[in-house]
Amino acid sequence: MRAIVQRTLGLAWVVPALVLVGVFVYLPLVQNIGFSTLKWDIYSGDQEYVGLDNYTKLLDDPIFWSSFGNNLLYAVISIVFQVFGALLLAALIESIRSDRWRRSLRAIYFIPSAISLTVAGLLFYFMYEPNLGPLNHAFQAVGLGLFDQSWLGQESTAMYAIIGMSQWQGFGYSTLLFAVAIQRIPSELYGAAAIDGTGPIRRFIHVTVPLVREMTGLMTMVTISGAFQVFNEVMVMTSGGPNNSTQVMGTWLYRSGFVRNNFGYAAAIATLIFVITLGIAMAQLWVTRRRRVEW
Repeated sequence: MRAIVQRTLGLAWVVPALVLVGVFVYLPLVQNIGFSTLKWDIYSGDQEYVGLDNYTKLLDDPIFWSSFGNNLLYAVISIVFQVFGALLLAALIESIRSDRWRRSLRAIYFIPSAISLTVAGLLFYFMYEPNLGPLNHAFQAVGLGLFDQSWLGQESTAMYAIIGMSQWQGFGYSTLLFAVAIQRIPSELYGAAAIDGTGPIRRFIHVTVPLVREMTGLMTMVTISGAFQVFNEVMVMTSGGPNNSTQVMGTWLYRSGFVRNNFGYAAAIATLIFVITLGIAMAQLWVTRRRRVEW
């Protein structure tokens, strides 16, 4: 009887949270799927059921596929810098003997992560400015004036310029997480490897990398998921231009719904983004569970 009462009390504490999650998370998801089957003018309120037509148009939309490619490019470059690059930098920082220097470097690299994406986007928007921006002036100062260009005004460089800003902003956060994971590795393992005559590179490969693989897997999944939800940096710096070359799925969703007044089509894009991020999250859970079983 006592166990039943305790279980009932436990459910009573959980139910309010379940209601809030259901109302503010799952209900909007279901509604969005319903919206994606409509042709909906959000200004006049006119609605017309079109079934899967929005998804059919999505598959034939070249700008959407260009946006998807930009998200994919974003994810690949982010994995290189914010996962593998951050792991390498964290290992270098943690190899420094001076505790003061380690703390200072962690703080220095983390500072950009404390800056909001909007502020960082505006900062780099100024840096990339072709006439007054410091980037082109720096190239001229070292005799590399031939690299001067309108970084955000050319289709060939605009997306890479945005991704560069994003890596600068998020690199320190990833480095700090990897530094914490490395600190949890028993120092005896490094001592034993040093006694065996193992150099720093081999210690990194055979000791550090295997023992932070759970954090590496987690950061990989989080980075990929974040890359498919990019929005702020693109809107602040280019709004998807020039000539839609920097559109990502988030900005194309916004433009389709609130600029082109095609809310049903925007809902279809949102549904696809949800499916992609859900798949990534499920893969993350599966990989994490499998590794724990193996350990």
